[in-house]
Amino acid sequence: MPDLLILAALAEEADAVFAGQGEIVAAAPFAARRVVAHGHAVTIVICGLGKVNAAAAAALWAERLHPAALVMTGTCGRLSAIAGDACWLAEAVQHDYGAARPAGFVAYPAGGWPMGPAVVRPFTALADPGLGLPHARIASGDSFLECPDAAARLVAAGCDLVDMEVAAVAQVAATLGLPWAAVKAPTDAANGDSAGDFHANLMAAAARAAAGVEALVGRL
Repeated sequence: MPDLLILAALAEEADAVFAGQGEIVAAAPFAARRVVAHGHAVTIVICGLGKVNAAAAAALWAERLHPAALVMTGTCGRLSAIAGDACWLAEAVQHDYGAARPAGFVAYPAGGWPMGPAVVRPFTALADPGLGLPHARIASGDSFLECPDAAARLVAAGCDLVDMEVAAVAQVAATLGLPWAAVKAPTDAANGDSAGDFHANLMAAAARAAAGVEALVGRL
């Protein structure tokens, strides 16, 4: 029975995946619940907010479980005009990794030298097994984006969505030689209304993302 590791930043996002099923297997440093679904032993971990939490939880639980894949669920901000209430994250980049220069910030591939030619190579997810969701590129960084100008710059760089974790999980997966996947649902438009919109839409968006992840588990 192959293991799958599913990560979510928030308890509300984790609880929405196979809701009410399984048993608690850890409380600290990262709470986790174990479920058997579609022939997989699925461990759902609450990693907390931000890239460091996401990377630490992914690395710790990957070492424990040796999973077949790392998967992330949860919510995000919408940057582009991409359609859909939930998206398959085909690519992920870290928008706050790079070099701060007098002319502005220059993004570089996460983990690479932040100097020389600036060619950002996104982390690429495993092949979509046919979920029927729109494909998106997500930009991850350690800030909650509430700025239309910053959002426009990310759109110009080819990004559709923004969050604080997915690209860090993708980097851990690449380091460990594991496939990764993510389904996220937007709560807000990365603008001045984002904080209120996030809280208002969290539960519904978490449920939409969880439905996509559950469908993914059934196809892996």
